[in-house]
This record gives sequence, structure tokens and C-alpha cells, in this order.
Amino acid sequence: MSEAVTRTLTPPPGLLGSLDPLLREWLPRQRWFAGKGRPVTGFSLVAATELLPPGGKLGLYHLLVRAHQPLAPVPGAPEQPADCYQLLIGEREALPPRLAPALIGHVAEGPLAGRTVYDALHDPRPTELLLEALRTGARIGGLRFERDGSQRIRSGLVPRLVTSEQSNSSVVYGDTFILKLLRRIVPGVNPDLELPLALAREGCERVPAPTAWIRAELAGESYVLGVLQPFVQGAADGWELALRELAKGEDFAAAARALGRATAEVHTALARTLPTVTLGHTQVQQLVDGMVERLDVAAQAVPALQPYAPGLRSAFEALAGLAAEGSTWTAQRIHGDLHLGQCLRSPAGRWWLIDFEGEPSKPLAERRMPQPPVRDVAGMLRSFDYAAHSADPPIPGWAESCRAAYCSGYAQVSGADPRTDPVLLRAYETDKAIYEVVYEARHRPDWLPVPLSAIRRLAADGGTPTPSIPAPTPASPPSPRRPRP
Repeated sequence: MSEAVTRTLTPPPGLLGSLDPLLREWLPRQRWFAGKGRPVTGFSLVAATELLPPGGKLGLYHLLVRAHQPLAPVPGAPEQPADCYQLLIGEREALPPRLAPALIGHVAEGPLAGRTVYDALHDPRPTELLLEALRTGARIGGLRFERDGSQRIRSGLVPRLVTSEQSNSSVVYGDTFILKLLRRIVPGVNPDLELPLALAREGCERVPAPTAWIRAELAGESYVLGVLQPFVQGAADGWELALRELAKGEDFAAAARALGRATAEVHTALARTLPTVTLGHTQVQQLVDGMVERLDVAAQAVPALQPYAPGLRSAFEALAGLAAEGSTWTAQRIHGDLHLGQCLRSPAGRWWLIDFEGEPSKPLAERRMPQPPVRDVAGMLRSFDYAAHSADPPIPGWAESCRAAYCSGYAQVSGADPRTDPVLLRAYETDKAIYEVVYEARHRPDWLPVPLSAIRRLAADGGTPTPSIPAPTPASPPSPRRPRP
């Protein structure tokens, strides 16, 4: 195995051309493909690395390819900048039945003519090869397999692909590690590796410390391709847990309060280890301008929003007004896409935060910008609302109870309850709900009533008085021990 991962091989000429017609059909069907609804007009090769030599029963290629698409699904529409995707392509003479779900297609011409190609992450041997490359610190062409030398990676761990819907792909190794492979690739420092490494250095126990990672060095630019972290055994994600408790009619407030404390621990650790900035009038106005622009675009795309637009705009104008009067806010690095599905709870009841990539649709530079921590809080409050609407029959007051408990738990650690800044919290909740309306209208129309119910509340919240909230008691900082699987 180690010989295979340390060889540098040259892919055959014409490889991408032989795959092109198959990838045009297969790629748009993948959950992680960002350009749904627009045809793929072609591909260009960013990098290709042959991971197994040709001529055997199994060939293996690591590809970074750009998918070219028009801006709109109409003939003659201009093309937008092409997204780059990471593919691990296996090729065999024929697929065994166990790999049927991984089929990409049968190659008709070119260097792979007569062979069958498939998504190799479904196949144990290629995924074992990736772990061995990480364990040995291999370098293969432009690929760099790097690791934290203080953590041990055992060989022989049995891999299994996580088959639940994700915006990337994950492989679990023997309930010990999980490898997240990023599918949509951009050059630069990826927060999905940057922030967990920073939190590990700070001793924050709420995020599994990266064990190893995969990078590519291409044309003077660095790309993060994957991150290996300890696997939290027996953990349930927060969304599944909340739905389970809802189905039993159980209260979730205690879990929400603990999750609030965990979120604040992560925020305070990030503020200690990475720079913070102060947002004054100019910076806040820029934030507000972006929120108003997103509202205007959303109202054009989803007519159901239009009656509420004036009330929603008032949420943003109120924030700009406070900034104009001299109010300032602290911004720092945050999670960036926090919701119940980005949290894990161990069987012992401990919460972990995962997936620090941020919203993949946004530019990397924007995802790495310091932002008010309340942006993460607003995302979690919206997630409680979504969970509550999934209950049948609904449980009155469930979301409100969770929201209050989460904010109280957050205040116990941070010393500041997010509800004591209602203008800032309302602005970020409104911005998130507008995003949700557009998403649901495009992808899940049956879910549209969920964010629209929040839109009605937020549009009318301008005159709501601030609730009386007891002063929080800050908790002690977390102990500087690393998380364990």
C-alpha cells in the first residue's frame, strides 16, 4: 500500500476528454454540485494525478476540474466563472454489484475506452489509500498529505462512506477518524482547516482537533482538499436529536442551554487566538447595504416576500441608525454557517461544533472576514424554528423555549446575552430568514411556509419592547485539553 501512495505517475493524454460526456450527465446529479439548473458546457483540467498505476484491476485518478456553465439556463447566456471540483475517479473493467451506486458510466473512446468509471470514494481500497497517504505524509505530484505529528494514525482502519446528504463527502475510518473531502475547491486558506487548528492551539475542547489534511500546490496557489479529524463515537447531530425529542414530546431546553454554552466557548476561544476588529458607522453601513441588497434581490425572486419588504428593511435601517448615533460592535472570526446540523452531541451529553467551512456559495475572502458573533447565534435560533415546524403535531412554545435557553447558556460563558442587543439580533435573523426564503422557493417549495412565518414576525418586530433579562454570570474558561474521539 505505501508504495502505491508514494509514486508519482502521469495521467494519460486525453483523459478528461474521454470522461467529458459522462461527467456532464453525472456531475449535476450530485448533492454537492453548486450549478444545478444550468447545463454544463464543458470542462477544463486544473490538475490530474494518477494514484494507482495503469494495467491493474483498478485504476485511480485524482482530478481537479472546472465545470463551465452559462449564467442562466438559456441558449446564448454568458458564462460565469467556472467552479472547480475535486473528483476521485476509479476505473475498472466492470463494477461489482456493491459499487453499482457509484457508477459514472462506461467510457466509449480515449485512453480509458472500454473501461467503467465510478466515484472511488464508494470503494474501500481507494479510501484506504488516502488514509495511508495521510499516515505516511506522502507527496504525490502536486498533492501534499500532511499531519499533526502529535496524533497517531493507525493503519488498517476499515473505511465507510457517509451516505447522508452533504455539501461535501465524508469517509469514516473504523469509528476513529472522519475524513471530510471538500468537493467545491477554491485557492487560499480554508476556514475548515484554519479555525479548528487555531482552536486546537488555544485548547478549546468543543471542536475535534485536525489530525491530518490534504493540500494541493498548483501554479503558486494552495488549495485545501480535505481534513481528517477524530470521529465522535455514538454522537447524534443536533438536528436529529431535536427531531427525536420533538417526536417524543420531550423538552429540549436543557440541551439548547448546553449548546449555547458550547457556542460561547468556541467564540471566546476564537476571540483570544485570532484578531478582532471594531465595527463603526462606515463598516456597519456596508453590512446594512449588503443586507438591503439581498432583500431587494430576494423580493424580486420570491413575490411572497414583497408585502413584508418595508418591515424587513426597517430591521436593517434600525441597525444603521444605531451606528450613525455612535454605537459600535466587536467583530471576530466565527463559525459562519451555524445550525443544529453542524453540532454533535456525544452519548455523555457533550456538544461539539463541526464544519467551519462557512457558506460554500460565498467567496472565501468573505467567509474569512471577522463578523459579529451574533450572526452564528441568529443561525442557531432559526434552526430551532425549523425543527419546531417539523413536529407533527406542533408543540406550542418549543422553539421559543429553546431560543431562550440557548441565549441564556451563551450568556453564562460569554457574559453577554444576545437578546440584550435586539436590533443587531433582529437584523441578522432577518437576513438569515430572507436567505431561507430564496433557498426554499428554489429547492424545497413545501418548506417555504417555515421561513415565511419568521418573515411575518420579523417584519412586525420593529416596535417590540426589549424583554427584561437577568444579568448573566460568566462561567470559568474551558480547560486547555484536547478533544478525544
